Amino acid sequence: MEKITLEICCGTTCYMLGAAPLLKMESLIPKEWKEDVDVSAVPCLGECLSNKLCNAPYVRINGKIMEKATVEKILDSIQKIIKEKQ
Repeated sequence: MEKITLEICCGTTCYMLGAAPLLKMESLIPKEWKEDVDVSAVPCLGECLSNKLCNAPYVRINGKIMEKATVEKILDSIQKIIKEKQ
């Protein structure tokens, strides 16, 4: 299976509006998924530039932007992707 890419925005807005806990995602991903998910922090995804500050923090999973990202939403999204690929 091709790896799932998870990019966490660490721009100032996202960081201040909730991205800090998301930076621990690598340790929060269940062991059975670890080899299937590539987690990285990026300086800025540029999403808040289009007047959507209130939807931060942003993450990108396999190229798709997630608004108001939380650990739970990210894990749910990863689980759906894994189930689709099985």
